[in-house]
Amino acid sequence: MTFDYDLIVVGAGSGGARAARVAASHGAKVAIAEEFRVGGTCVIRGCVPKKLYVLASRFRDEFEDATGFGWRVGDVAFDWPTLVAAKEKEITRLSGFYEAALASSGVELIRARATLTDPNSVRFANGRTARARYILIATGGAPVLAPHIPGIELGVSSNEIFDLPEFPQRLLIVGGGYIAVEFASVFARLGAKVRLAYRADLPLRGFDDDLRSRLADALKTAGVEHRAGVLPTRITKGAAGLEVEMSDGASLTVDCVLVATGRRPLTQNLGLEAVGVNLRENGAVAVDAHSRASVESIYAVGDVTDRVNLTPVAIREGQAFADSVFGETPTTINYEHTPSAVFTTPEIGTVGLTECEALARHGALDIYEAQFRPLRATLSGRAERVYMKLIVDNSNGRVLGAHILGPEAGEMAQLVAIALRMGATKSDFDATMAVHPTMAEELVTMRAPSRLLRPQA
Repeated sequence: MTFDYDLIVVGAGSGGARAARVAASHGAKVAIAEEFRVGGTCVIRGCVPKKLYVLASRFRDEFEDATGFGWRVGDVAFDWPTLVAAKEKEITRLSGFYEAALASSGVELIRARATLTDPNSVRFANGRTARARYILIATGGAPVLAPHIPGIELGVSSNEIFDLPEFPQRLLIVGGGYIAVEFASVFARLGAKVRLAYRADLPLRGFDDDLRSRLADALKTAGVEHRAGVLPTRITKGAAGLEVEMSDGASLTVDCVLVATGRRPLTQNLGLEAVGVNLRENGAVAVDAHSRASVESIYAVGDVTDRVNLTPVAIREGQAFADSVFGETPTTINYEHTPSAVFTTPEIGTVGLTECEALARHGALDIYEAQFRPLRATLSGRAERVYMKLIVDNSNGRVLGAHILGPEAGEMAQLVAIALRMGATKSDFDATMAVHPTMAEELVTMRAPSRLLRPQA
C-alpha cells in the first residue's frame, strides 16, 4: 500500500500542531488540514483572547486602587472597539507564529476541511484527496447552545462574544461553568450590568465547594447579579433589546445573551463513524491510553477526546502521540495532579482533589485554611480576601489538594502542582522557608488544621 504522507493531522490547534511538528522532527512526512485559522480554540477563540480581556477588565480595579497609594487618577473611560482591535492584532500575530513554526518543521499546511473516506484516506474540501499511514483527529470542541428553548439562536456563544459590534450594557450569561463566570467577571468590570443564571445553587460544579461559595460572593461584590436555579424559557427580539422570560416568572430586557452551557467534541461530518471509529455518547472519539481510536490507523488528541479539556493537556497528548508512533518512544499521559485556573477576578488556582473527592477516596482528612486581606487592600480599602486551602491525608500527611482564591492564584497552582506530583507532605510544606511578604507564603505557614474530617459511617 502506498501513502502520500506518513501522517495527516485534521485540525491545527494546540494538540494537532504539536503532534505535526514533533512527528516531522522524527522524520515523518506530515500534512495538517485546517478549515479556519491556525492556532485552534486556545489562540483564536479561547485562552489567549480571554486572558487579554481579563487583563483589560482588571484595570478598573487598578485605577480605583491607585488613589489609596497616592496617585491622582483623572477621568477614565473604556473603549470596546479598541480592545477588540488590539485582541485581533495579537491573535493574528500568534496564528502567524503557529503557521511559521509548522512551515519551519517541514509540515505541509492544507487550508481546507478534511473528511475521512477510509481508515487511511482523506478528502479535502478543495477536491484533493490523500492517503496517509496514520490519521490524527485534533479538531477540538465547539460551544453548545443549550438548553433548547424558543429563541436560543438569538444568543451568542463564547466564539462570538469577543467580537460583538457594540459593547453590551446589559448582559445575561446562561451557565455556571468556568467560561460563564470568567465572562461575568470580565464584563462586569468593563461596565456592563451582568446577570448570571445557572441551574445549580452555586457556580463551578466540580470545583471545591469552599472556592465555589467564595467566588459567588466575590462576583456579587463586583456587581454580578446571580440567579441560581433559574434558566431562560424563551428569548424574543423586542424594540428595547432581547426580551427573556425566566423559569421563575421574571422577565428581563438585555442587549445580549451569552449561552455558556458547555462544549462538545467537534466530530460531526468528519466521516469517522463511516470508517469504523467508535464515538462516545457525546460525540467524543473513544481512545486508549496511547490515544489510538478503535481503528488501528486513526488516533485522536485534545478536546475531541473529552478526557481533560485543557490546552496544555492537548499539547502533551500530541507530543506523546508523535513520540510513541514516530519516535519509537511509547509514552502515555498521567492526568493526575493536572493544575487548572479560572481567570475570574479574584482568580482561582487549583490542583489535586477537592474536599469531597478526598474524603471519598482517602478517609480521614486534615483541612488547613488561611483567609486574609492582601497587602494591597490595606491601602486601597478594597473589601478583598484571599482564601487558601490544603487538604491533607490524616494517615500519612500527604497533601492531596490545594485550592486558592486570590490574585495570581493560577501562578501559585502551577508551582504547587510540582510538589503534589512529587508526593509532598504537609511537613514538607512546613519545612519550606517562606518568602515574605507574599501571599504564597501562607501555603507554608499554616500550622494547625482548621478541622478534621472523617467519612460518615
